[in-house]
Amino acid sequence: MINNDVLRSIRYMLDLSDQMIVDLAQLADPAFPIDKSQVPAYLKKEDEDGFVECSDQVLAHVLDGLVFHFRGRDDSVPARPVETRVTNNVVLKKLRVAFQLKDVDMHQIFADAGFPVSKPELSALFRQPEHKNFRLCGDQLLRNFLKGLTLRVRAAG
Repeated sequence: MINNDVLRSIRYMLDLSDQMIVDLAQLADPAFPIDKSQVPAYLKKEDEDGFVECSDQVLAHVLDGLVFHFRGRDDSVPARPVETRVTNNVVLKKLRVAFQLKDVDMHQIFADAGFPVSKPELSALFRQPEHKNFRLCGDQLLRNFLKGLTLRVRAAG
């Protein structure tokens, strides 16, 4: 999926304002250069005027900010470097950590989206890329996860 679609989905899921997206990115790194005026361009669709491609760096900062927002920051551990390349697998991992989802939660989220996933299939998505059973997360899989997570979050809110 393109980063703009992921950012748009997260914004809708959590009903975030432009300022909150900036705050999340800066929660990951206070020195990260992002301005509230940039956010609407990231949220536009590709065919709309004023569309600006959301970089991996922006999305990585927002995802890390979500983790810190929901889970808190452990200052006793050195900060992990921000991802330089954001893949669908990274998005899935960051959202899983941010929302503290267990395997059973993940299966339920996929089932709620009408896209059941088997246990081996799910665990393959979270393996290291070098592992022989690693599986790339496709756009359809991530789209269905975001849809199911949105149903879960908006129903609870």
